[in-house]
Amino acid sequence: MEIRRLHDLLTEQLQSPRSDALAAKKDGTWKTYSTQEVARIADTASRALLKLGIQKGDKVALVSPNRPEWNFIDLGAIQIGAIVVPMYANSVAKDYEYILQHSESRILFCSGGEVWQKVQSILPNCPSLEKVYVFDPEPGATLWREFLALGESDTTDLTPYKEAVQPQDWATFLYTSGTTGMPKGVILTHHNIVSNVLTIRAINLLPRQQAGPRLKALSFLPLNHSFERTVFYSYLSMGIGIYYAESLDTIGENLREVRPEVFTAVPRLIEKVYERILATGNSLTGLKRTLFFWALGLVRDYDPEKAATYSLGYRLQLSLARALIFKKWKQALGGNVRLIVTGAAALPKYLARTFWGAGIPIMEGYGLTETSPVISVNTFDAHRLGSVGKPIPGVQVRIEPLEGYTEGEGEITVKGPNIMVGYYKNPEATADVLKEGWFYTGDVGKLDRDGFLYITDRKKELFKTAGGKYIAPQPIESALKSSLFIEQAMVIGEYRKFPAALLVPSFLTLEKWAQEQGISFSSREDLVHHPKVIELIQSEVERINTQFSQFERVKKFLLLTKEWTIEGGELTPTLKLKRRVLLSQYASAIDALYAEAEVQPTR
Repeated sequence: MEIRRLHDLLTEQLQSPRSDALAAKKDGTWKTYSTQEVARIADTASRALLKLGIQKGDKVALVSPNRPEWNFIDLGAIQIGAIVVPMYANSVAKDYEYILQHSESRILFCSGGEVWQKVQSILPNCPSLEKVYVFDPEPGATLWREFLALGESDTTDLTPYKEAVQPQDWATFLYTSGTTGMPKGVILTHHNIVSNVLTIRAINLLPRQQAGPRLKALSFLPLNHSFERTVFYSYLSMGIGIYYAESLDTIGENLREVRPEVFTAVPRLIEKVYERILATGNSLTGLKRTLFFWALGLVRDYDPEKAATYSLGYRLQLSLARALIFKKWKQALGGNVRLIVTGAAALPKYLARTFWGAGIPIMEGYGLTETSPVISVNTFDAHRLGSVGKPIPGVQVRIEPLEGYTEGEGEITVKGPNIMVGYYKNPEATADVLKEGWFYTGDVGKLDRDGFLYITDRKKELFKTAGGKYIAPQPIESALKSSLFIEQAMVIGEYRKFPAALLVPSFLTLEKWAQEQGISFSSREDLVHHPKVIELIQSEVERINTQFSQFERVKKFLLLTKEWTIEGGELTPTLKLKRRVLLSQYASAIDALYAEAEVQPTR
């Protein structure tokens, strides 16, 4: 059948259904929904929405962690032409209020607990909102089961409504989390997302000899983000069963229970997995410790492109390392993992080398909410470490030269069927980024001779020192975080004489090191002020500095005691640095850093 709209993807899968199209854990047990059940409940949701007076073009809002109910509402709304407006569950109440008001959403579906409390607090300020349904029992709340009951008692033929939806119709408003300012509502059509899904399916990210209808995926990135939203439709269209993790805290347990073949992640989560693995390795003694670090050393420079050219001796050693050491890594990820796909931020090259060498391929891709989202991605047919792959078929990438960058490097501009309509109610912002059909991403990159795309910086994050030198902070930050002792990093120095860095140590590793060195401390503050710790971090920074030109090298740093988080307001929901927030938060300490001759750690 021809796939033209998002709900066509579900209709197609009814021809080859599976018993666990969706699954979530409830009361300690995994509850599964067959393809037929997903379609039936989505139809019930459609009828209930129609009964409430929702028409084509009306907005239906969603705010909840990942769960099957999220998909039932999403599918039920889009197949009658309603526009779905999802929000991050961990956003603050004022963001809910802004999005609900700006989108003029008529109905809201939400989870209980903290989300429901935030929703309650802003309801008086959202006059367009007519009904709120809650997935979980809450005092005074109308349960979503009551909503479904409206559709279960209805026999309306949905065919005319589904057929009335056209590919160019708006399917969703995705409000960008952004590192500054209020979120913008990205308008995506059915055709935008469908084009991305069908292309992903055609290039076959999974190893071809392993692809099949019985594959399972664990999903934990938020569904309201364009990455996981398109991934959901891609899994659906490929007949892959989707299991939702209970929370970010239970991912390890859920991986072992579900034993998925594939999952998506942001690099920060991969970093955390690696840090836990290293912590385990550092706790070993004797021969086990020796073997662990021997295996790590073996894959430090591993390159999958050169796998066939490695010597027989190296390949034998690698096979042994995978059997003795890396097999346990795979078991920790469920035992069946064949592929991890990352996006939303740059994947440090050392992590890619390590996991590929361990026999756990990580495919890094690139895209934005405004591009539905995939622009490029590495595949088993064409992959290159450090790159974000080749542009996907049908998507054109052009590099626009920029002042301060080397030849061949510049702003990434994109054209294709995946490009958004624009920003809702924001023609000025739309005109800033859409020019003659080309979308100006604000990201800086380059294409190599084979067509692989490399992201080198964010245009807006490029800064100029007092000496007139341009510095791209992201590559330096990525290199700093490759240290076992550095968890988070932000390079600063705009209009200053030299670059410096805010550093959050990897306290799990640092505390163990301090104990081994006989350093006594009663708090993190004591630790970051200790001369030996400062000396250690200084040596790490100096080692990393050798990778960069003299003017790019970090001359001073602040050691911080508190990790940056979404809840703390330092990170976006996709774990990107809110640079302005951090610069404001540590303004006085930064001023003191530049004023003083010696490194002065601070909180």
